[in-house]
Amino acid sequence: MGPGAKLIPKLLVQIALMEVVYGLLLFGGAGTFNWPSAWAYIAVFGGASLAISLWLAWADPDLLAERMKPLVQRDQKAWDKVFMTVVGAIFLAWVVLMGVDARRFHWSDIPPPWQVLGAILTLLSFAGIAWVYRTNSFAAPVIKLQAERKQTVISTGPYAFVRHPMYGFGFLTFIGMPLMTGSLWGLAALPVMGALLHLRTLGEEQMLRSELAGYEDYARRVRWRYAPGIW
Repeated sequence: MGPGAKLIPKLLVQIALMEVVYGLLLFGGAGTFNWPSAWAYIAVFGGASLAISLWLAWADPDLLAERMKPLVQRDQKAWDKVFMTVVGAIFLAWVVLMGVDARRFHWSDIPPPWQVLGAILTLLSFAGIAWVYRTNSFAAPVIKLQAERKQTVISTGPYAFVRHPMYGFGFLTFIGMPLMTGSLWGLAALPVMGALLHLRTLGEEQMLRSELAGYEDYARRVRWRYAPGIW
């Protein structure tokens, strides 16, 4: 049995728990299980997460093991521990808001074609993140320098165009999820989510510039952070 195969039982449990949490938040906010678009989102999100994770178990088990670690870790930057805790709470509230908006009180009414667009954006987000995983074996979920894994600067694949492609592709989910579930109030929270993401980026770049050899030169060569020519 390879190293990736040994991770699969724990992986399946983690994905199942993640799906349960999403369900509790969405349907708890909605006050009903009769919400087809939320079921569709859970299916798309869970299916894509499972597919990419199983592929990663074969292609890069070390990265999968790193990404399966808790979101608060001993060697993580102290400010990022606080950040992840605060932003995690905001994210949970954001998911509940979509249920309250789109289903409990029906404040929003997003036509089905736009909900389909949300599903497409969500899948594109996962596809882009898979590209990041294929390129960067150091794509940890927390901010820390992985000296034990001999972390180096990555400048190929999506990193040839932007310095933080994971965040760029992840932002598509912040658009896709409220569209798919039919929540305009979820979309209204995008500036807040974008600002928080940018704050974390600035902190991460400060660490990389000071602790990762070659990152300063890389940052000078690659101007854009998230989307070429835009941001």
